[in-house]
Amino acid sequence: MAKPRTPDGRSIQSRLRRPNDAELRAIPWLTELEPAARRRVEPAIVVAEVQPGELLCRIGGPPNYWFGVIEGLLKMSNDRVDGSPITYSGLPPGGWFGEGTLLKREPYRYNIQTLRRSIVAGLPSDDFHSLLDFSILFNRFIMNQFNERLGQFIAAHETDRLNPDARVARSLAGLFNPVLFPGVGGNLLRITQQELAYLVGLSRQRVNEALLAIQERGAIRIEYGGLRVVDLPALRNGNFGRSKAGAAAPG
Repeated sequence: MAKPRTPDGRSIQSRLRRPNDAELRAIPWLTELEPAARRRVEPAIVVAEVQPGELLCRIGGPPNYWFGVIEGLLKMSNDRVDGSPITYSGLPPGGWFGEGTLLKREPYRYNIQTLRRSIVAGLPSDDFHSLLDFSILFNRFIMNQFNERLGQFIAAHETDRLNPDARVARSLAGLFNPVLFPGVGGNLLRITQQELAYLVGLSRQRVNEALLAIQERGAIRIEYGGLRVVDLPALRNGNFGRSKAGAAAPG
């Protein structure tokens, strides 16, 4: 893991611990393994609590772990040539990432930063490669990951060309991908408008306007501390115009 430090000076590496039973149950690929493969790899999994703003992965850093989100919210980002930030994806609970970098054994080409206090799991690189050699079911899981992620990034490229309301709608829909982010579950996403603004690359005020427009079309319902999806296909379609005047949404 990267070596940022908390205010008390402890690096993420120094905070590693064994996962508890609930945290192990939150790892989606673990339950899909052959029993022998699970017994072989489960003892190698570690977790750590990561604070808001910490970098879990840094551009140019070595890929020592395959990472997954047990609890919290992260973002995968980089900078454009002109220096402006670009966010590739939000990473809610259940999301595992970095398998392409591990397979190529190359330095990270993106940053992974926490947007809120999060619990992150890690599988050491050597154990990741061992599973690829040992488990057919794990290989299927990784192939599904690649397939879904390719679709996600193609959609993200298209989203950059859309109006802000459609960008917010498509970004929300992406966080409800049941293959990439099975830990989200149901139709309620715990996210603040500021966190969503970080992911979409818009101001909090503009995200507020977009959410009101999307709610007016019946695709979501704004609730305290989060957003409830009412019509996921409509979010994926992203056909939303500018919002109407109205009271500010909470969050």
